[in-house]
Amino acid sequence: MKKILVSLAAVVALSSAAFAGVNSQTGCGLGAMIIKDDSSAVLLALQATTNGTSMNQTFGITSGTLGCRKTKLVMNERAQEFVASNMDTLAKEIAIGQGESIDTLAELLNIEDKAGFAAALQANYNKIYASKHVKMADVLDNIATVD
Repeated sequence: MKKILVSLAAVVALSSAAFAGVNSQTGCGLGAMIIKDDSSAVLLALQATTNGTSMNQTFGITSGTLGCRKTKLVMNERAQEFVASNMDTLAKEIAIGQGESIDTLAELLNIEDKAGFAAALQANYNKIYASKHVKMADVLDNIATVD
């Protein structure tokens, strides 16, 4: 409990430059928003500690607040299970640019423009399936980077 109080006191004492840009070393979040000075390891540690103790980075990333950039796609467990179970079918449908698996994946990812999503996947097939032995996690990561 003492450590938390000391950390909070340090955050308050060092928060003179509140709400400016975000540090690339500790990422986004409340700590990076409050403690702008990243010139020492101590201040970087305070940024990271504040982010960790207030548990705000996940909220910031999903909502696009606290200096975080909102991701285009939020991969959920159902989408992960679907891709894992349908790797071959999904690869074929992405290659041709249409199909039920693509439509289902779009629904699981809450994508409204299914035709645009399918076209983007098809245009980026070689990026999504970068090798013959690509794994489900790589496919999902690659789909998330498709524009």
